[in-house]
Amino acid sequence: MTTRILTGITTTGTPHLGNYAGAIRPAIVASRAADADSFYFLADYHALIKCDDPARIQRSRLEIAATWLALGLDTDKATFYRQSDIPEIPELCWLLTCVAGKGLLNRAHAYKASVDKNVEAGEDPDAGVTMGLFSYPVLMAADILMFNAHKVPVGRDQIQHVEMARDIGQRFNHLFGQGRELFTLPEAVIEEEVATLPGLDGRKMSKSYDNTIPLFGTAKQLKDAIARIVTDSKLPGEPKDADGSHLFTLYQAFASQAQQAEFRAELEGGLAWGEAKNRLYQLLENELGEARERYNALIARPADLEDILLAGAAKARRIATPFLGELREAVGLRSFREQVQVAGGEKKKATKSARFVSFRDDDGSFRFRLLDAAGEQLLLSKSFADGKAAGLASKALQSGAELDVRSEGLSFSVWLGDEQIGDSPAFVDDGALQQAIARLHQALAPQE
Repeated sequence: MTTRILTGITTTGTPHLGNYAGAIRPAIVASRAADADSFYFLADYHALIKCDDPARIQRSRLEIAATWLALGLDTDKATFYRQSDIPEIPELCWLLTCVAGKGLLNRAHAYKASVDKNVEAGEDPDAGVTMGLFSYPVLMAADILMFNAHKVPVGRDQIQHVEMARDIGQRFNHLFGQGRELFTLPEAVIEEEVATLPGLDGRKMSKSYDNTIPLFGTAKQLKDAIARIVTDSKLPGEPKDADGSHLFTLYQAFASQAQQAEFRAELEGGLAWGEAKNRLYQLLENELGEARERYNALIARPADLEDILLAGAAKARRIATPFLGELREAVGLRSFREQVQVAGGEKKKATKSARFVSFRDDDGSFRFRLLDAAGEQLLLSKSFADGKAAGLASKALQSGAELDVRSEGLSFSVWLGDEQIGDSPAFVDDGALQQAIARLHQALAPQE
């Protein structure tokens, strides 16, 4: 079974070596697994909560996108997009806000920390607290639940937010699911083996400590940063304690087992710290040199990055748009065709059946969806130049003529003559695929 994994990267700074070892590298490796369906996004709406410098946010979006691509993220396999390019996310955030309890949000660690700091300083408890900060967990829940992620890799400080997403999704399911699980309840994944790198001073590598090693600075900048790593006062020829050395910890994060063993032996044999730092520089240069060239090429072509991210957003929206339509219907934001007027002025809910939903795409073209009786999308049409052509195609499908349905992998397409009219979404397994095809035939069968 495919596991959907989702990770967001807040766009408020430039990635450093610690980000690479602790988050980017393991995420890219995980995305290559055969059973992984990976969603990686630039969390630029989240960045607005923490940063009010537009130039910094814009630059960070560019640098972070270039970093992930330069380090080998395959956008044909993974879905890579900007949060702000998915308008369904803020709409879902509002739907979730309407069911999220204020008491739940009062317990969020970031909000409580701000309140505690204000109280300690003798200020109003909510001084400087924006609704963005207070509602941060709801937006994160929308990010996760929009794509029904199964696994969300996070640091320990973010576990609570994933648990809140579960709570909010579960309440929404209870209120509006009518027995269906509209949202998959996500699980936080803590990578215990992921490296937490020490910075130049031995503390955790962090921009807030100003102790980072640049990921894609020049070779000289890399060498200069490594030269500033704090070591003990042991002289050349004196044995060094590898396990107590921040430099050795950094080396371990990028070296093979054989290289680690050799480096340990050399340190214990009296290798000078200056030469040890040069060994670390050579190791990192071999690891990052080619990626740096790709990064610089991408930074120099921002229009290409824009195209890649917009393509990723279009891919993500093929899931988000129909799903949001299902959620809108679930909460009562429905077409008036969902109810019929009966004698005496009373209303009763119409018996649900499969239906076509027409809409206009962002580029001005026309499309339609076929939803089954439960509101699940069976078919998304191709783009038509005008509404009349789209209407004729949907009528042709309802004419009772024999359907030409062609399966490919875990999805199917529907053809009229030699023209492909539409595609289904991907289903979890062959059984679900066959059930969907059966529902398609039932939905388009002539009505007696």
